[in-house]
Amino acid sequence: MKWHLKTAAMFVMMTLILLAVGTAIGYLFDSMWLGLIMMLGLSVVFNLYAYFFSKRSALRANRARIVTEAEEPRLHAIVRGVAAKAGVPMPEVGISELPMPNAFATGRNPKNAAVVATRGLLSLLPDDELEGVIAHEMAHVRNRDILVMSVASTMAAVLSYLSRYAIYAVMFGGNNNKNALSYVIAIALSITVPIAALLVQLGVSRSREYLADETGARITGNPRALARALRSIETGVNSPRNEYDSSSYADMWISDPVRKRSLFTKMFSTHPPMDDRIARLNDLAMKMDSGQIPRSGVSAKKKRSAYI
Repeated sequence: MKWHLKTAAMFVMMTLILLAVGTAIGYLFDSMWLGLIMMLGLSVVFNLYAYFFSKRSALRANRARIVTEAEEPRLHAIVRGVAAKAGVPMPEVGISELPMPNAFATGRNPKNAAVVATRGLLSLLPDDELEGVIAHEMAHVRNRDILVMSVASTMAAVLSYLSRYAIYAVMFGGNNNKNALSYVIAIALSITVPIAALLVQLGVSRSREYLADETGARITGNPRALARALRSIETGVNSPRNEYDSSSYADMWISDPVRKRSLFTKMFSTHPPMDDRIARLNDLAMKMDSGQIPRSGVSAKKKRSAYI
């Protein structure tokens, strides 16, 4: 299946970046081969950790907790209804107390998935728009995006940490005879490695957001509700009240959670332009209105093989 190939490609790309970082850090300590071998071993550990514990890491990093139906009956009811329409197992339901309106899905497969909404999202959206958002996240679950996105986020966080470590390696260790070159390598790592990790995330997440929008809209049969929700979420995310800054996990959310403060951050956003996403959803709605596309969650199930 395509999702198997995409997952394998993600692991390979992140592993190659880790090996390059390990070689460079090994050079700082006069042993490139030692750095390469150590990072090869660490990459195996990191990949296994990302596979088995990425959900836990994503929940913890985004201050989310799993809630019971008694705690959040409205959210549980909507998630259960969407899961039934999407033909996937009922995922765990989580709440993040972040004030920004947003949502994400995580886990390694549909049986191990969790769908999380922020407190800001629950207080902002009516039921039909919230259903659209949950359907978008359920589309990620059904399309097997959640493992790749979770791995990308976890590994990006690791790479960002390692790139910062390179500076400390130069300051407190390494070969003093190569001090100037060591500083150049350390600075280059601290700049290029986070960008490389981000580019991998961009390649993974942007096309998947378009696909999840369409799949989610087909699940509910109501593209305009999701379009309205996306507009409200984008406005909320760009509010001065939003102080979210964990860029390593930005690709997991339905809308880029990092408030756009400059042209640079817009260019390197992990999500496609919101206006484009909304325009595509409105176009899908018009096709449903005209009968070109059936307005039915059942038809979304029949198209499942086209997305995996």
